[in-house]
Amino acid sequence: MTSAAPRASVDSLLHEVKDYRVIGRPRPFMWLATVVVIALTVAVAVSIVTNPRFEWDVVWQYFTSGSVLQGLWKTIELTIVSMVIGIIIGLVIALMRVSDNKVLNAVAGAYVWFFRGTPLLVQLVLLYNISALYPSISIGIPFGPTFFEGNVNDFVTPYVVAVAALALNEAAYMAEIIRGGLLSVDGGQIEASKALGMSGGRTMRRIVIPQAMRFIIPPTGNEVLSLLKSTSLVSVIALPELLYSVQVIYSRTFETIPLLMVATIWYLIVTSILMIGQNALERFYSRGSQRTSGPGSLQRLTGIRFRRPAQPAREEASA
Repeated sequence: MTSAAPRASVDSLLHEVKDYRVIGRPRPFMWLATVVVIALTVAVAVSIVTNPRFEWDVVWQYFTSGSVLQGLWKTIELTIVSMVIGIIIGLVIALMRVSDNKVLNAVAGAYVWFFRGTPLLVQLVLLYNISALYPSISIGIPFGPTFFEGNVNDFVTPYVVAVAALALNEAAYMAEIIRGGLLSVDGGQIEASKALGMSGGRTMRRIVIPQAMRFIIPPTGNEVLSLLKSTSLVSVIALPELLYSVQVIYSRTFETIPLLMVATIWYLIVTSILMIGQNALERFYSRGSQRTSGPGSLQRLTGIRFRRPAQPAREEASA
């Protein structure tokens, strides 16, 4: 009986509240920084557009030239092929890393240590000169007959070297990403699936992988973007990808800046498309994990948060 009066007063107060909003504290320095950033952005944009040394007419002249488009396609091809191979090898390395077998774990750890600890450019040049270490390749039974033998230079072409170096390097990073995603799944769910009689493969397909994908997809998208830009390193072995294609042109015409701007714009276009796809995949695999959407850009900028009108509390039926 004593709690009926306070409850009635709270209910009446909630009925009187029709609308309210939370207003953040004034942020004059934030507004000042915003104005300064906008002014600097406009100044840089105007400088880039109006500077005649960029030679924008030359940029648009070579933007869709045949050699540039062929180099662009070679860059995209290298990215796709190397990423697919890197994911497959990375998955194997990740499974070895989480294995209870100490030998497999040690070998996988050494692989990740080497390819993450040395620069990609060094790996690329080293693999390109692998014939200095192994001039010939042979396939057969150890200490027995040889079924095939050939010259390494006949197989190690610039394209093969580029794909192998990019894929092996990417596999080391993908192994750690996949391993982190697998370890993010609660072990109790795996034990529960075993208690229900599910096999190890079915547990991996139905329980572990769907939940791990939410942690694997975002960094994998970042790795795709990084790999796309890393393909420019294969220009040192004269593979005609995007950067090497524009280098060939400006070495002949001496129009260095305009041709580099052509490569820059194409890189920005392709990475922007990949970022859109990455965001779509992230939203797909994060379904059910976000209760509410985050604040918009304007709200983050001003610090003001608006809330929906409070719904009147339902009157409880008196017993």
